[in-house]
Amino acid sequence: MGTNPSVKSSSQIAVRITEAILAKQLAPGTRLGEQQLADLFGVSRTLVREALTRLMARGIVTVSARRGWFVIEPTAEQAREAFEARRVIELGLLRQMHTRAIPVEAVRQLREHIEREQAAIAGADVGARSYLLGDFHVCLCECLGNSLLSETLRDLTARTTLTAMLHQSSEQAEDSCLEHVHIVAALERGDVEAAEQLMHAHLQHVESGLNQVRSSDPLEPLRQALAPVSRAGAAVTDLQSHRSNQTKRP
Repeated sequence: MGTNPSVKSSSQIAVRITEAILAKQLAPGTRLGEQQLADLFGVSRTLVREALTRLMARGIVTVSARRGWFVIEPTAEQAREAFEARRVIELGLLRQMHTRAIPVEAVRQLREHIEREQAAIAGADVGARSYLLGDFHVCLCECLGNSLLSETLRDLTARTTLTAMLHQSSEQAEDSCLEHVHIVAALERGDVEAAEQLMHAHLQHVESGLNQVRSSDPLEPLRQALAPVSRAGAAVTDLQSHRSNQTKRP
């Protein structure tokens, strides 16, 4: 999240922080210092505090009187609730389309979005990949004509992105993108029922994938954190052993 001279309001700062979370550039538990953010954006601490307060009301950051502001660390229960809320919104929006035709322009925008997803995946841009895969759902909501719910959906997507704890393989990303392709194809041919079923399955796949990440190896974060130390320790041990052998030589 770099500086941006055009950011001059608390709402713009909130958008930038949310985008950074969707791009997996801000991990759960990251401290958000008011002065640091003010320096980065070139604004007052008052604007930063207003932005963080907005995000706290939306359930994306939390504050401690003694420790300051932090990106939330969703519990398993909070993650489950966020996915449930996403299903209610996204499947409900698609269900409403049974009585309306899908605009041609909406399909075009969704296809362009998927092309950007595919380009990010091919280019191994993890940040862009994560952002675009999550933003597809927001884009779909906007294309179906509900900008109010799209803001709510963006917040829920940010919360489920945080649940991923920065873990999503390229294979999972490719699977998600392909499922997006099938959903849009169903909408394009006017099969809203199929699109709804595909979306339901897609959200289940995403949620189950994150559950597997969390349960596969509970020691993985500690394992990764200690790996460099272990290698360094091995190198030191080798060096000490080498010196000891040198000393023992006549």
